[in-house]
Amino acid sequence: MQLTIETPRLLLRPNTLNDWDIGIQVLSDPEVMRYVGAPLSPEDVRKHMPTFIRRSAGGAIGIWIAEHRATGEKIGDGILLPLPIEADDTEWELMGGDEMPDRDIEVGYLLKPSAWGHGYASEICAALIDFGFENTNLEEIVAVTDPDNGASRRVLIKCGLINHGMRRAYGGETTDFRISRAAWERNQS
Repeated sequence: MQLTIETPRLLLRPNTLNDWDIGIQVLSDPEVMRYVGAPLSPEDVRKHMPTFIRRSAGGAIGIWIAEHRATGEKIGDGILLPLPIEADDTEWELMGGDEMPDRDIEVGYLLKPSAWGHGYASEICAALIDFGFENTNLEEIVAVTDPDNGASRRVLIKCGLINHGMRRAYGGETTDFRISRAAWERNQS
């Protein structure tokens, strides 16, 4: 399975220990984390990097770093990770080995502010949905957003996910979006 994904403008590649710089740029920025959770200190990002590089399902789920193909600039990340229900963060103990975690798999993204408004979130989200359905046996991919995050809702709808109302995730109430394999396949034709 090829874990590096190319889109028209971006290269998505698995997160590595050397990507602490973009991790700090997005995870420590209160504006980026506004709808996601409390910002992490740069020290906490560095400390958690070994966890953030964990992959599962033979590498098919984890975190990808998004780089601009023309410049090599890191602009953020994209994820396919097990969706936590009561925990406030990914349950990293579910990650590892060749097995798919027994949990809904969430698609998501975080971008540094200079990358906002250029369509990169949609490009990352669509590429990871394609990757998930092309390379795994997932029957559905989910996404959740803060109910006040209109920009994320628009990205998810553009990528074919359907709003299913509210659900519990990350220890709170979130807006539930889903796309089934069957719906994705219909969109491919």
